[in-house]
Amino acid sequence: MQPVWRGLLCASLSAVSSLAGAVDFGPFTLTGFIKNEFVRSSRQCPGCQVEPLENKQRAWADALVSEAPYGSRTTQVVLFQPWLAANFDLGRGVKLSGLLSQRRRDGDNDIPGFLYERNVALAHEDFGRLAVGAMPARAWSVADYPYGSNIGQADPWASSGAGYGLLPHALRYTSPRLDVAGGDLVLEATHDRGNTGFRIHKPRLLELYAQYVNGDLVVDAIAQDARNGTPQAWGHGPFTGLTPFASDDAKLSDSSQAIVMVMARYAIDARWEVSGGVRHNRWSGADAVITTPPTATSAAQWNFMFNVDWGGTRNGVSNPGYSATSTDLMLGVRRRDGRWTSSAGMTYLGKARTANPSERGQSNSAWLGSLGLNHDFGNGLQAYALTGMVSYGRLGLSPMSMPSNSAFSGVDSRVNRTGTWFGLGVVYTF
Repeated sequence: MQPVWRGLLCASLSAVSSLAGAVDFGPFTLTGFIKNEFVRSSRQCPGCQVEPLENKQRAWADALVSEAPYGSRTTQVVLFQPWLAANFDLGRGVKLSGLLSQRRRDGDNDIPGFLYERNVALAHEDFGRLAVGAMPARAWSVADYPYGSNIGQADPWASSGAGYGLLPHALRYTSPRLDVAGGDLVLEATHDRGNTGFRIHKPRLLELYAQYVNGDLVVDAIAQDARNGTPQAWGHGPFTGLTPFASDDAKLSDSSQAIVMVMARYAIDARWEVSGGVRHNRWSGADAVITTPPTATSAAQWNFMFNVDWGGTRNGVSNPGYSATSTDLMLGVRRRDGRWTSSAGMTYLGKARTANPSERGQSNSAWLGSLGLNHDFGNGLQAYALTGMVSYGRLGLSPMSMPSNSAFSGVDSRVNRTGTWFGLGVVYTF
């Protein structure tokens, strides 16, 4: 970690006694968090893949280094994310607001080239809220918090699957609260146009979200359907286009993917809360295509492909991509005892169904479990301990819902079927 970020972390934590809660100045409000976490993990093999930076979907990423060493490894991550909000009351129930936010990971932008929030919104207490700009998709943000974060499964649950997480050019309408069956129902629709430079294979994303609250029961339902975004199984990823370059448009073919997800949490009493979720993923697949031919001084450039039958043909198309579906599950429980909170969580990433004659991870599955203990010191400062494990169904490429063969745990499914980890962290929220 860079020295400047060590200094920032220490300064932030030492200021807890004097900074409690949001910082307000006029119509502006500054909130955020900073987190420092250390994790010791078993069976790590960061040098096992011959091409360490290559995408899991590319056949040349499958090769492993013969007898590469692996073992326990300690990692550290520092996350820092502020939110700067502006709120203006225009009278007669109308409010204008704006939000700007970016997440930094170890001093760099979390996802280079993309902001988490840069949007403006107009709201009326009777007619709802209309927002435009960059914002997180509900498929990632709600699955991440409160569901995944509360049970130590934020990444395995929210950052897996066929959804998209960041929407750079979104238009979102949120209804006012509706009285339904003795509870409150909120409905929402979000549209994103992606990279408008693509004229043949135009990107578009539609997300529908509903939240129902009745007493101690909360149910969140999300359906996301996307066409011509980047083919991927990374639920945190941004929605843009088939490749980063609109000039590739004519060389490509259509691609689509979608999820349907339902999550719920229920407070049994003041101490116990249980939660669960189910997600169905669908990918159309994406053919592997050379977008820039090789030259004497450079290798060929490829598109983003998905679930490819490498070396095969279908309907005269070489290296065709095949459609696939899978189902993932999440379960968790939390208990509060004064300033202490304990939790247990589990994510199951299921096998996929596909007609692809090649093995691209569809035959594998994964269980990821965790236990956590958190202490709230007050004034926004919390410390926590965690432990977890992963168990793959088989050795080989990771399940189709995972963005890489070692995602979420660092344990490469081609090298080990199981692995464990434990860690300590501190987070300050203002």
